[in-house]
Amino acid sequence: MTNSQQSGVAVVTGANSGIGRATAIQLAVQGFTVYGTVRDVARAEKLADMAAGAGAEVNLIELDVASDESVAAGFADILNDTNGVIDVLVNNAGIGGNAVAEEGPTDLYLDVFNINVCGAVRCLQQALPGMRQRRRGAIINITSLAGRVAALAQSPYVASKWALEGLSEGLAQEVSPFGIRVAIIEPGVTRSAIFAKNVDVPNQSGAYTAAYRRMFQMYAVARANATDPFEVAKVIHHAITTEQPALRYAVSWGATEMIAGRAAMSDEEWVTLGNIADDDDYYEAFAMRFGLELRDGSQIDSR
Repeated sequence: MTNSQQSGVAVVTGANSGIGRATAIQLAVQGFTVYGTVRDVARAEKLADMAAGAGAEVNLIELDVASDESVAAGFADILNDTNGVIDVLVNNAGIGGNAVAEEGPTDLYLDVFNINVCGAVRCLQQALPGMRQRRRGAIINITSLAGRVAALAQSPYVASKWALEGLSEGLAQEVSPFGIRVAIIEPGVTRSAIFAKNVDVPNQSGAYTAAYRRMFQMYAVARANATDPFEVAKVIHHAITTEQPALRYAVSWGATEMIAGRAAMSDEEWVTLGNIADDDDYYEAFAMRFGLELRDGSQIDSR
């Protein structure tokens, strides 16, 4: 879409909290007709109140991205309401997944992939036919900093976000001939309810206690510095409307620093970072490599 096409029909998945809620409201304020998907309309009161407070309207659609049937039914309702038109799809719905690879149950990997990857596929398969026929549109996939840097002790989540990055990069070439834009948004730490839902680790063997502890320490610091989700929403609006589009947009606490820091490291240097036994030495090396200080005294018990 260009600056002359800054309105239209936008669908935002996972609109009931965090980045999804902020994006739905931001796009509505900017003149889009917005459909926000939620798993339970009865629990979307805060979204409705915040939208009303901003002088905007978000149309709620009950939809579970984990289900083929639910996605098909929800998009059928949207397309029926809009005479078949969807101009923008923001694939935001997602979940976390903490575990080192040895301790991550395969059903956890499958659940995370089903929502974070297959959920996006289900939705874009509903939106793309109409976009392709009209030869315009935008698909915005929300990945993560963890889609570019293998965040410690979050193997299922990291794997799903790397998969969504690859899917998105390929999709961008596939749909470019039809005038459809693809943008990948890579948030670092953003204020969201996902933190309250993402506190468990398996730690079955006890061998990876340091990895879990360091992961939680990073998030303890990050939560204190977390970016307002409306800042991410502004980047998403820019990605949709700019006349000079980019494929990737890093945003929020830690994203730019960690992506750049990892790119500057050799693979061997990355692996060696894991060999540091002492936490203080690890945090010092982390700060040197990524420019982010993790030592603030907020140590988290990983048991």
